[in-house]
Amino acid sequence: MSNEISFTLTNTDNSCFTMALQGILNTQNTAAFIRKAEKEIATRRPSTLTIDLSDIEAIDDYGISTLACIKQRILAAGGEFKLANIPDSIKEIFVINSFDKLTAPLAAPAKTPDVFVQLGTATLATIKKSAFALMFLGDTIVSILRLFISPRSLRIDDTISNMRRVGVDALPIVALISFLLGLIMAFMSSVQLKQFGANIYVASLVGLSMTRELSPIMTAIIVAGRSASAFAAEIGTMKISEEIDALFTMGIDPHQFLVLPRIIASVLMVPLLTLFSALFAILGGLTVGITMLGLTVDGYITQTTHTLELFDVFWGFFKGGIFALFISWIGCLKGFQVKEGAADVGRATTSAVVTSIFMIIVVDSVMVVILRYW
Repeated sequence: MSNEISFTLTNTDNSCFTMALQGILNTQNTAAFIRKAEKEIATRRPSTLTIDLSDIEAIDDYGISTLACIKQRILAAGGEFKLANIPDSIKEIFVINSFDKLTAPLAAPAKTPDVFVQLGTATLATIKKSAFALMFLGDTIVSILRLFISPRSLRIDDTISNMRRVGVDALPIVALISFLLGLIMAFMSSVQLKQFGANIYVASLVGLSMTRELSPIMTAIIVAGRSASAFAAEIGTMKISEEIDALFTMGIDPHQFLVLPRIIASVLMVPLLTLFSALFAILGGLTVGITMLGLTVDGYITQTTHTLELFDVFWGFFKGGIFALFISWIGCLKGFQVKEGAADVGRATTSAVVTSIFMIIVVDSVMVVILRYW
């Protein structure tokens, strides 16, 4: 038995061709065969191709794949493919390799939508998300009003647990970052102020800037990274596991059960974290003042207290509460927007952090303008 394959291509009727195979179609010769066959097919462009296997001696899995490839080419060009005179000795090989499934028509490549279709799709998705956010905001407001009517509906244990997670657990990282930020600000400002003998004003710069602006912003960003992402992940996981649907079925309001404890915990703890942040930032500036600028502890603290007013402390405290409200609400909103799959939970978590930080900057800008013209 020779280990060669050959074929004869004859024109039977107009563009209908018959390819008669002779020999063995196996691993050793399929590459050469497919090159020759595709060249003939590209030249003749048959509308119907019939493979005559009456003189085929043997065929293996590679040979089956080769015939499947030829059929795909014919079908993709809109033609018709047939097998004829299959010997009984090789019929079983076609059945075992599921030849009909291997030669399913090639799927047409997906057409990339143009820019207007993409713009329209993105616009509709944005409108849908905005409508959901407005509905969610309304449900949250209604839940808060119900809480005033019936304070006992608040889940105290969950609220305290979230207060610990948002506030107490975040205190070490807030303290460390604030201390280092105050230290850096004091060091960089001292480089310039030292030239004019105004080292004492380092205390004023650090105390005022951290208390009014940087402490609320830095604390809110840290909380957004820790808590907003956690809220979105927790609620999103409950959403895909249908636990929220179960709450609806049991007649429990998910907003009172899940959202309010997180919002209240954040609003109570973030302002306190903001005060601690300002305190540790001042300590960082004090460290630089004592070690590098020759200032005394009493002098530094006295200058800080003379610079800061009660309004500055209250303003930073108030901004921390506003930021906390947006952070917690956005984290819960993104969790409720999860539809299906773990990947959607990951996207919601990322979106919660990014959106929270964006809103922190926007709200802070608005409040700065309000303070400027107040």
